Amino acid sequence: MIASSRLHLFKPQRPISESDLPSPGIKLALLDLAIGKLTGAGYVHIGMDHFAKSHDELAVAQREGKLQRNFQGYSTDTDCDLLSFGISAIGKVGATYSQNVRILDDYYDRLDADALPCFPGWQLSADDLLRRDVIQALMCQFTVPFERLEAVHAIVFHEYFATELEALKRLVDDGLIEIASDAIIMTRRGRLLVRTVAMVFDYYLREQREQREQALYSRVI
Repeated sequence: MIASSRLHLFKPQRPISESDLPSPGIKLALLDLAIGKLTGAGYVHIGMDHFAKSHDELAVAQREGKLQRNFQGYSTDTDCDLLSFGISAIGKVGATYSQNVRILDDYYDRLDADALPCFPGWQLSADDLLRRDVIQALMCQFTVPFERLEAVHAIVFHEYFATELEALKRLVDDGLIEIASDAIIMTRRGRLLVRTVAMVFDYYLREQREQREQALYSRVI
């Protein structure tokens, strides 16, 4: 489905009027209809808008709690390095991310100069790695187990994510998630909106929103 907020990013989509696109409610109903049709035909809804036959390795990996997600989508591979080739491709090596330049001439110029054709990369902090694990758990398993994350990252989940847990209360009220003493669990309805739940744990998204709100407040003052 076309995301109306991103129409301006792609030239072929710019002529599309947002008023011609279905409303969020209709989009959700269409997704629910598609899920019902596909699961009725023997497919497993493994996450977001991805499906696989019950015997497929992706569905098996999800049942066994081993499903992974990377820039290419869902995968059965454990956390591994991804090498990027071509313009705009995103790579992941260890605890770092990098993206290749977006202009083809720039890409070849850098290769000709024996230089990596990428922007400055990003070194993930301990907080980045923790939040990545939380979002992976939501998108791949539809549940966030507190005890495992606490053991791996040496945190107390309720204390570390106090702000996020407070923000999640409205999603509990909306019936998208349940918060137990030991886990966050996506409901069937919530699985349709897993991105919305995952966004709560995106620190950079929250920081950008707070900066925009602060800028607006400053202009008003």
